Amino acid sequence: MAVFLLLFLLLVSAVSGDEDAFIGVNIGTDISDMPSPTEVVALLKAQSIRYVRLYDADRAMLLALANTGIQVTVSVPNDQLLGIGQSNATAANWVARNIVAHVPATNITAIAVGSEVLNALPNAGPILVSALKFIHSALVASNLDSQIKVSTPHSSSIILDSFPPSQAFFNRSWDPVMVPLLKFLQSTGSYLMLNVYPYYDYIQSNGKIPLDYALFRPLPPNKEAVDVNTLLHYTNVFDAVVDAAYFAMSYLNFTNIPVVVTESGWPSKGDSSEPDAIVDNANTYNSNLIKHVLNKTGTPKHPRIAVSTYIYELYNEDLRTGSDSEKNWGLFDSNGIPVYTMHLTDAGTVFANDTTNQTFCVAKRGADPKMLQAALDWACGPGKVDCSPLLQGHPCYQPDNVVSHSTYAFNAYYQQMAKSPGTCDFKGVASITTTDPSHGSCRFPGSFGKNGTLFNGTSLAPSLNDTSSGCPRQYHGRSSSFTTSVIIGALLMGAVFL
Repeated sequence: MAVFLLLFLLLVSAVSGDEDAFIGVNIGTDISDMPSPTEVVALLKAQSIRYVRLYDADRAMLLALANTGIQVTVSVPNDQLLGIGQSNATAANWVARNIVAHVPATNITAIAVGSEVLNALPNAGPILVSALKFIHSALVASNLDSQIKVSTPHSSSIILDSFPPSQAFFNRSWDPVMVPLLKFLQSTGSYLMLNVYPYYDYIQSNGKIPLDYALFRPLPPNKEAVDVNTLLHYTNVFDAVVDAAYFAMSYLNFTNIPVVVTESGWPSKGDSSEPDAIVDNANTYNSNLIKHVLNKTGTPKHPRIAVSTYIYELYNEDLRTGSDSEKNWGLFDSNGIPVYTMHLTDAGTVFANDTTNQTFCVAKRGADPKMLQAALDWACGPGKVDCSPLLQGHPCYQPDNVVSHSTYAFNAYYQQMAKSPGTCDFKGVASITTTDPSHGSCRFPGSFGKNGTLFNGTSLAPSLNDTSSGCPRQYHGRSSSFTTSVIIGALLMGAVFL
């Protein structure tokens, strides 16, 4: 059994078809039970994540990342931007304290100055380029400018008329900032940092953007979006937004600045007004994004040119304000348990860890609750599954319903039987999935826990000498009402559910 996430990461430094792209992750910290820096780094290493972006320059995190080889983008937070943009000395002190003190042990390769400043802090727009220049000058003084690039992440919303991409341009009110900024990026060999969120493009399109187009799902040729000016075909929102940035730069006569996507992802959970913020869509988007980037597909405007991307984000951030989706962009919960297992078959690269065989057995959607209950009774009885985690007060008791409890029991049996053919059927009410059903502190057999530790389903099988009697009442779903005769009947049916 292999580790959940398959991120094998390579660096891009310029717009060149000869260079490879990388996938990195953002590490946010708005978490009530934030893992320690040591635990974060252990998870990164277990998942072969080689590129990270921090939203600050936290000393403890930078020390934990030392001697790992992981390439790090550190950030100047927006609340420090005004001071740095108005004082060369303040910028020099920031670089001395947060960069020079940590290199070369910590492999810092970029500094993100602010985050979406033109949207989030527009009054700082006039000093944004000064801040980049002051930071860069401090790097030059320390002979680090060739190793560490300086840029600033932008929201894609600063690009207007983004489709067709060939007509895109930056919001002209920001030309006094964008023109000198692009001159700076070009002169220092840096790149445009862009945050690309097809999820928001999709939900704000009022149905004009198909979900499949946002999720990188294959489209028939007649469903592809076509740029009427260039006749380039677009099969996904991500490429269209990136090319819009390239065309917007061309409009200002900058044609050789690469794009690095500093944030992209999809939420796995939302409130009632966000029906497409679900695990399956998050899994599909991020899995397809990784394959798209690492296959070096490029974009229609720049095929085979790397568009390296940082996934937003490593952990769910439960302290973020706003809708439920704001808290659920992470690949992992704060306890190190994956929110889902990504589908990365045919990603076109050699990965450090292969999870293509990581599968789980779950209750089918829409299955008859009575059939689920009977199968649950069998699994916890003759099936010899240890269903004690389903007891009230135990990790997997909630949600207290027959679908959730049967999913746990079905999967435990499937894992203890080494995923043998036919062991995930239960008379037609179960099916195999690659999405890890673990949630919160409930770790399913076959899943990976904190720092990538495998929870082996076979360890949950009770001994042949176990004296427990079948499936106690506490395991039953809340909505079920079964008599003793039904339970006895389930026990007598034996393997009929397999």
